[in-house]
Amino acid sequence: HSKSVSARSTACRVIVHVDLDCFYAQVEMIRNPELRDKPLGVQQKYLVVTCNYEARKLGVKKLMSVKDAKEKCPQLILVNGEDLTPYREMSYKVTELLGEFCPLVERLGFDENFVDITEIVEKRLNQLQQSGCSRVCVSGHVYNHQAINLLDTTHVRLVIGSQIAEEFREAIYARLGLTGCAGVASNKLLSKLVSGTFKPNQQTVLLPESCQDLIRSLDHIQKVPGIGYKTTKRLETLGVRNVCDLQACPSAVLEKELGVSITQRIQKLSYGEDDSPVTPSGPPQSFSDEDSFKKCSSEVEVKEKIEELLPNLLDRIYKDGRQPHTVRLTIRQFSSTDKWFNRESRQCPIPPHLIQKFGKESSSILSPMADILMKLFRKMIDVDQPFHLTLVSVCFSNLKDLPSSKKGSIGFYLKQVSPPSGSGK
Repeated sequence: HSKSVSARSTACRVIVHVDLDCFYAQVEMIRNPELRDKPLGVQQKYLVVTCNYEARKLGVKKLMSVKDAKEKCPQLILVNGEDLTPYREMSYKVTELLGEFCPLVERLGFDENFVDITEIVEKRLNQLQQSGCSRVCVSGHVYNHQAINLLDTTHVRLVIGSQIAEEFREAIYARLGLTGCAGVASNKLLSKLVSGTFKPNQQTVLLPESCQDLIRSLDHIQKVPGIGYKTTKRLETLGVRNVCDLQACPSAVLEKELGVSITQRIQKLSYGEDDSPVTPSGPPQSFSDEDSFKKCSSEVEVKEKIEELLPNLLDRIYKDGRQPHTVRLTIRQFSSTDKWFNRESRQCPIPPHLIQKFGKESSSILSPMADILMKLFRKMIDVDQPFHLTLVSVCFSNLKDLPSSKKGSIGFYLKQVSPPSGSGK
């Protein structure tokens, strides 16, 4: 009985895969809006790890060598992407935002998230049925342009899912300025495969009847998420190169080469079957917020900007439940001669007496935190000289759980006491 219940619940699942467009490049264009309509590449060592769509139109591809990219597109602007901090912070903001809609969010790298929206879909479906309304419109594309049957609840569920996916993408754009693609399907594997059908900044829903078409359209076995490089190599020795080959290959042959458990897993994948749950990833590594503006050129204004950013940040930390031990201030100065906008940061440990107050008396931390941030500001800027800032950002990091057993509690002393040596215990 329990097996049939779980089978039924996985059949009714609605999973969204959100995949941000050229993520590192988008983050760089947000950090420096001057780069918006120019061909931009993000460089790590000798490779262009990603590039924006302007650069792609001119022939630049992901993971091209810098030398080849420059030959293809001499006007390509390259930004150093060795420091992952800004990408990591933005990435957690996206996951956090999706978590406001729904607790089941699983990160995949920096730029992808799975969201299990089954419960939200159920609620909306019930509301629709109670209101006697049967009209639901799909948001975005339907894979294979398949017709929707509104009498089929599975179809209706996925169509409602497409509307929720649209809301996710709109919120990510409105709040963070990022565009992305989404795939809506009945499991993680299919939602990830279908999300890239229409790019950039579009979304696609996959109805069950088109599942086999999607899976078989993969020209190479390694395009199936979950089948890695080594397994691919071993399958190639058996003459298995694409999904159709894998579906046609007898289990006995695969089991001899790969063993029973791997064979069962990849055969399921080859038919688009995937019952792995969306498992929420760990909490974010930092909380940050920033404000950009035309001009900020007095100490009073800088302090005002900082005091505007703090309440929201302290509230997010309070909800998270951990205590930050480090605070960082980042500023961007305007410079007319240099095309680049210069960001500069300073950070310092948060004094222990203030750490204690996080999560309790947020209002009493505001003023001392603002003072600490202003000290960091004065380390970067000579306030006796004219200055012109276009951005202020505050980040709390080095988050740690609240100490559970305080000194003075019996538990603390029990942990400290070890049996005397030689007692035989």
